[in-house]
Amino acid sequence: MQPIITVSGLDKTYRSGFQALKGIDLEIRRGEIFALLGPNGAGKTTLISIICGIVNPSSGKVVADGHDVVRDYRNARRKIGLVPQELSTDAFETVWATVRFSRGLFGKPPDPAHLEKVLRALSLWDKKDSKIMTLSGGMKRRVLIAKALAHEPEILFLDEPTAGVDVELRHDMWQLVRRLREDGVTIILTTHYIEEAEEMADRIGVINHGELVLVEDKTTLMRKLGKKQLTLSLQEPLATIPGELAGLPLELSEDGQSLVYTFDVQSEETGIAGLLRQLHAHGIDFRDLHSSESSLEEIFVSLVRQGPRAGGAAVQEVRA
Repeated sequence: MQPIITVSGLDKTYRSGFQALKGIDLEIRRGEIFALLGPNGAGKTTLISIICGIVNPSSGKVVADGHDVVRDYRNARRKIGLVPQELSTDAFETVWATVRFSRGLFGKPPDPAHLEKVLRALSLWDKKDSKIMTLSGGMKRRVLIAKALAHEPEILFLDEPTAGVDVELRHDMWQLVRRLREDGVTIILTTHYIEEAEEMADRIGVINHGELVLVEDKTTLMRKLGKKQLTLSLQEPLATIPGELAGLPLELSEDGQSLVYTFDVQSEETGIAGLLRQLHAHGIDFRDLHSSESSLEEIFVSLVRQGPRAGGAAVQEVRA
């Protein structure tokens, strides 16, 4: 299947000399939920802004559903809905007037039934005649989503869609995103909430210092880069780890009450059996043990700390 978005050799350098993007190559699959993760200033919003035609690239090419976003801007933009990070709506307009105007901007004929469907899906129907200035922050963010969906885009960008909203509203939005994907909409979201990506995304991209550090299926990423840990609660506290065990990936808790052994989930030999034998040989007994696996947040933090060069190696490792 042809990708719905293709980004090739994308660079962006601002007049100040700051290089926001460096050689970005990326393909977004039709009908997927793609989560773009990265710390503040990593280049997430710049990348989205270029794809949506808001910012011009310094070099490179972006194609959205067959349309070059620079040479064929109008047709490319009709395919895209954007929910920006900042709340930017006409405060004195009603919800209904706002979404109706947004649909008209893209040359779409009036369709009150579609707008009603969108507003009902976002729990905004009872607010359709309310001025936006009277709405809560969470409701205003829903209006932004309604505006982005008014012209029936095939691609939807959500830039920090749940920033500043409560947990209940966040879960409501997750459900909406899933329904949109079921209807065939391709969704790209940036988020600071790692659990948001872990909950919804099909694939994960990590950007840092303007470079795409990694792109991978979520499950594959967590399987290949994740680590498992075995925590042993000791019968008697230890002051230090015996020297003979110093070569093992072991950590002693601050209170000396437990040992944490980290192992690779991909390795055929975890080394657990050997560890237990060595502990027994040193008279170290445990009363309980349990295992845990790395979360996406831990993987993300690890990749960002490594930096772009180490991240590039990680891309090769995951794609191998």
